[in-house]
Amino acid sequence: EANPSHLETVGPVAVGRARAKQYYLGDTDDSKKRVMPVLLHGDASFAGQGIVYETMQLAQVDDFDVGGTIHVIVNNQVGFTTDPSNSRSTQYCSDLGKAFGIPIFHCNADDPVAVVRAFEMAAEWRQEWGADVILDVICYRRFGHNESDNPDFTQPLLYKAINKHKRSEQIFADQIVGRGQATAVELGAIKGNMWDTFEADHTAAKNYDPSKSSNDWIATKWEGVRRPNEGSSYGHTGIDLDLLRSIGVRLCEVPDNFEMHRALKRIMSTKKSRVEAGEGLDWATAEGMAFGTLLLEGSHVRITGQDVQRGTFSHRHCVVHDQNTNE
Repeated sequence: EANPSHLETVGPVAVGRARAKQYYLGDTDDSKKRVMPVLLHGDASFAGQGIVYETMQLAQVDDFDVGGTIHVIVNNQVGFTTDPSNSRSTQYCSDLGKAFGIPIFHCNADDPVAVVRAFEMAAEWRQEWGADVILDVICYRRFGHNESDNPDFTQPLLYKAINKHKRSEQIFADQIVGRGQATAVELGAIKGNMWDTFEADHTAAKNYDPSKSSNDWIATKWEGVRRPNEGSSYGHTGIDLDLLRSIGVRLCEVPDNFEMHRALKRIMSTKKSRVEAGEGLDWATAEGMAFGTLLLEGSHVRITGQDVQRGTFSHRHCVVHDQNTNE
């Protein structure tokens, strides 16, 4: 799972998708190693958007743990038009990671070998320890934020330095040739082959017909998903009344050696009586019975939030605690 966006709202969605994939692969330590979430961040958004902290602070909570997320910060040292000194109080855009004691790898984007090694180490760390890791890939943006943007307006000195700086590809090529690992002719041939591939794909794209192509590149299949203006399909949702009543009764029962709160005993007794009579059911009881029918059909039910156990108004009680052991 990956988040290809600097819009940080997508981060927890991508991590949640990874969690779901892990669950359906067996919800084991091995399934967490088989699905690795990778989030791409901008330097300013990683430091500035609170949802990044909100996502990371859940990383070691059992119900949200995905076995570690790799956070890749594409650090071009400017937030659209804003200098770091005007957008954060810390030296590094990745300093949020210090709050969680996770490793942070700062690497020079002009050194592709170092970047690859840092990524490999991050992946190995995540697989070994099941924890988040941050890669701060320090680079720069050679041009403006878009075609009409001129960064010289607000960062004149920085962009004078960038304009004089060799491109990463040329720096790496000079190093390889200098070490005798390849000749300039060999590298030129490789570069030429790549350009030929790009040009051929660009030409082919002009005649691309989405309706005739496969969707193998799409991470999620969308067959059966209807448009907003299309009617949805649904099957029979009814259930046998005796089965529904038995589900409601089971919602009110606990093991014999379980010490339930005395007030909750009265609540559960009243709820059970209403279920058996089939009258006076409250919203929470109906909700619990609906969850039960889904579970019996093999559907996974997951509700999250700080109030999901007893409910905001002490009405749900879908999880009860032993008063002696807290289990």
